[in-house]
Amino acid sequence: MKIPLRPVILLLLLTLFAGAVGGALGVAYGNRMTHAQPGLDTLVHHELGLTAEQNNRIETLESQFAERQKVLQAEMQAANRDLAAALDKEHSYGPQAQAAIDRFHHAEEQLQVATIKHVLAMRSVLNEEQSKKFDSAIHQALTAGRM
Repeated sequence: MKIPLRPVILLLLLTLFAGAVGGALGVAYGNRMTHAQPGLDTLVHHELGLTAEQNNRIETLESQFAERQKVLQAEMQAANRDLAAALDKEHSYGPQAQAAIDRFHHAEEQLQVATIKHVLAMRSVLNEEQSKKFDSAIHQALTAGRM
């Protein structure tokens, strides 16, 4: 029995396209969620009663993190462009596609580590009472999927 090749290739291409679209949507959602932390920002800057010195230290930490975040997000976007080029060239889940996915995951992991280190650096600026409120907000953000 001979299997028609055209429908199989079409199905494979549709599957790859759906996977690429899903990946791109996941990245867009992740990037949006990384920026959207009004609960934590509001807590830190308006509800913890920071001293001027604490506020200055936290603003410095936020500025440094924003720069690192921008670099890592650019790396993830470059990896997605590599993935698109690999799919255009290989039309399969080949070595170039795998390399692009690995590149993306590496940048994503670095962003997650940088985010946690940033959160812990901000926490180190707080006093004991502020830290308790901060810890609670971090716990809620992590368990609610907002961070």
